[in-house]
Amino acid sequence: MDFQHRAGGKTGVGGVASASESNRDRRERLRQLALETIDLNKDPYFMKNHLGSYECKLCLTLHNNEGSYLAHTQGKKHQANLARRAAKEAKEAPAQPAPEKARVDIKKFVKIGRPGYKVTKQRDPDNGQQSLLFQIDYPEIVEGIAPRHRFMAAYEQKVEPPDRKWQYLLFAAEPYETIAFKIVIRFEVARRVIHILRDLLKED
Repeated sequence: MDFQHRAGGKTGVGGVASASESNRDRRERLRQLALETIDLNKDPYFMKNHLGSYECKLCLTLHNNEGSYLAHTQGKKHQANLARRAAKEAKEAPAQPAPEKARVDIKKFVKIGRPGYKVTKQRDPDNGQQSLLFQIDYPEIVEGIAPRHRFMAAYEQKVEPPDRKWQYLLFAAEPYETIAFKIVIRFEVARRVIHILRDLLKED
């Protein structure tokens, strides 16, 4: 038999696949691809009955194979039933209150004004290094609260145009207002020379 001029015929190759065989192969390939992305074991509506067929419990449809069921799940009927079921469950579910945010109790104090202060320029007798002595008076400080201080760069504050030649030293203690001192950068302001004294100005 001469296969030379037959469509798709080659020596050593089987006959041309029929349309039904091509469709069967295509469906099998699609089924394998679908099973790679969809786990039927986790599908709550997928069920295999005693006859070996597959059922969709949501739509009550019967399918001969997994590929048919997978094709059904992408169809309009199944998608519409899914939307209807989700809407029904959302309506029947009791309205759950929004989770409460953790409340942080913020202590509020009535400000009583600025504290008294005294700034002294001094020189270390041992090495001749210049320093500043800050003495802040907090006679009515809230019990249990320690005065705080921190350095602020010129670019952090919003009161004056920033100038990198300056830095700011802030002191705070409730119920007094926070006070700030503008310091030239050349002063090596060490923590050991910062003294916060409550009773310094009581005699003034």
